[in-house]
Amino acid sequence: MTVRVALHHLTKYSYDKMVRLGPQIIRLRPAPHTRAAVPSYSLKVVPEKYYINWQQDPFGNYLARLVFPKKTKTFQIEVNLISEINVFDPFDFFLEESATEFPFKYEPWLAEELIPYLEIKEKGTLLRKFMKTLPRKKQSTNDFLVEINQHLNQTLKYIIRLDPGVQSCEETLSLKSGSCRDMAWLLCQVLRHRGLATRFASGYLIQLKPDQEALDGPSGTAVDFTDLHAWTEVYLPGAGWIGLDPTSGLLTGEGHIPLCCTPNPSSAAPISGALLDSCESKLHHVMTVERIHEDRRVSKPFSKNEWAEIDSLGERVDRDLKQMGFNLTMGGEPTFVSIDDRESEEWNTAAFGLKKKGLANDLLLRLKRRFSSGALLHYGQGKWYPGEPLPRWALGCHWRKDGEPIWKNEKLLADIEKNQDHDINTAKQFMEEFSKALGIPSRFIIPAHEDSPYYLWQEQKLPLEKEILKADLYEKTERLRLQKLLEKNLNDPVGFVLPLHFFSVENCWISNTWRFRTENLILTPGDSPVGLRLPLKNLPFDQERAHELESQPSHFQEANWLPSWSALHQTINQRLKIKPEHPGHPSAGLVRTAISMEVRNGTLHIFLPPISYLEHFLDLIAAIETVASKLKTPVVLEGYEPPHDMRVQRFKVTPDPGVIEVNVQPAESWQELVKINQTVFEEARQARLTSEKFLMDGRRVGTGG
Repeated sequence: MTVRVALHHLTKYSYDKMVRLGPQIIRLRPAPHTRAAVPSYSLKVVPEKYYINWQQDPFGNYLARLVFPKKTKTFQIEVNLISEINVFDPFDFFLEESATEFPFKYEPWLAEELIPYLEIKEKGTLLRKFMKTLPRKKQSTNDFLVEINQHLNQTLKYIIRLDPGVQSCEETLSLKSGSCRDMAWLLCQVLRHRGLATRFASGYLIQLKPDQEALDGPSGTAVDFTDLHAWTEVYLPGAGWIGLDPTSGLLTGEGHIPLCCTPNPSSAAPISGALLDSCESKLHHVMTVERIHEDRRVSKPFSKNEWAEIDSLGERVDRDLKQMGFNLTMGGEPTFVSIDDRESEEWNTAAFGLKKKGLANDLLLRLKRRFSSGALLHYGQGKWYPGEPLPRWALGCHWRKDGEPIWKNEKLLADIEKNQDHDINTAKQFMEEFSKALGIPSRFIIPAHEDSPYYLWQEQKLPLEKEILKADLYEKTERLRLQKLLEKNLNDPVGFVLPLHFFSVENCWISNTWRFRTENLILTPGDSPVGLRLPLKNLPFDQERAHELESQPSHFQEANWLPSWSALHQTINQRLKIKPEHPGHPSAGLVRTAISMEVRNGTLHIFLPPISYLEHFLDLIAAIETVASKLKTPVVLEGYEPPHDMRVQRFKVTPDPGVIEVNVQPAESWQELVKINQTVFEEARQARLTSEKFLMDGRRVGTGG
């Protein structure tokens, strides 16, 4: 990513009379070792009649020596340059093996060449006292330099000091404050006392406003700006001169453009010279930086003008579609990866991973707060691809378009990342209260058991523990799964099941008894939710009654108004006051769907049955929330999703190979689409997710979607 900027620097001295200027030395040309490319540079001087001699000082810095033959009332220096700012890693350097740990010593021939940069100029009391606070342990050279730089940054307060010259180390330590040049000189002397060669660097500092605010620490400047700055450079064998900026406590970066680097500050002044006549003078100083070219990037794919054109086009398309009578919606599936971990398989190729679901859940909760009020969170299943042991999870958020809540009390929706200390008795008590809320006797509740003979048989088939290393991945996974199951008493129930169906003829919930050849309900072996392992094929075959075939809602039929949240809960409370009786509707046939409840990871999970009509689903959810409130028991809702209905809006967060995918809700207008996408990307970043990846060569690319 390249940002090309134009830097303008104007320094103007105005005198109250005509004066003679002595030879002037200008050190405002980027030094040869600057890492930022400078394709264009110009120096303009007033008065225009002068003799100029470009030269390099003993340390390789560029300087212009100007001689003015005539008197003048104005001395003006104007620098214009173009610089290409490319982000680089300040730690991207190698060290000689002898210099990887500090303290180290320079080789004799190198120490001789570095004599001017090793000279200790100050040995004051405060400086010696300060040196005693610095670490003396043997450590990595990089760690040592970072620690010293940050220690000085935290000890001193940065101030803007307009007085000329550089403070002594004693003054800076006494005041516990200083300008950039004061802090740079102090760091130079501190490192020289520790045997390191340093030089004082004077240059331009360009800071550009970031595209996005930082998630950790300060975000930096609010506007693009540039200024003259000073820092320290230390010589490391194998790496050369490395910049340290004590003003920020960081290593120098792409925005540091050195102009002059010398052993002492006195020979690094941007402008030096003399006036041969006495006079009064005024100083006028201007520095600006302007972006003239930016490569497109994920965080800023378009300029403001381009965004305005795109927005205008979207509005025009909206108007045209409306005039032609087309009612269209538009969705989207943006994808994201972790900001903090770009190397793991889950952020490159794998659909599953250790941290992916946690980050997805964080994003789900953030988007829920932004998009909806009174929404229902559903933790279900999504796609199932060949080669994957289980279907992928799908985290859904559902809410009513009319503004009424589906689920009002957010505290009763448990966080899947937290243990609520629930146990099997929690599930039993909840199911009993829930059946009352639907007007169904509790005798229809069935305890669900694991198939203990099967698991004991499977355990005998697995290789010995010592041989497991030679076994394939499936056998390793199977042993861990069985180990988890066999830690429990296989004779105890693992959950509870209630056969459940909404009988439209009588407009009520019904249930009946499930009978099996075995005494208990034995689940299909596995570690999926109870609701996915019900032995439905073992139910007695019963000829389907006419009423058992429920009609499906038509999407073309005009939808009725939905009952309010208050009305739904009022109905539930009325049911709880009446002793439930057997509904007794044999014409409804055998109920083949069920709701199940179990405790996993210390939290009560409720597996919802398939329901065709939204009205019936809302009644079911109202019953669950009422019981959860009564028992003060947060729950996780899983299983079948709410029925698709135009009166309900939804979005999902799902896994895909290497990414997290957000299936956003359909937008009915251009402005709604813009708002949805802006919200998704803002909240994804706050959840420490990003939509950019890095290729092997360092290029940035989008994650797709």
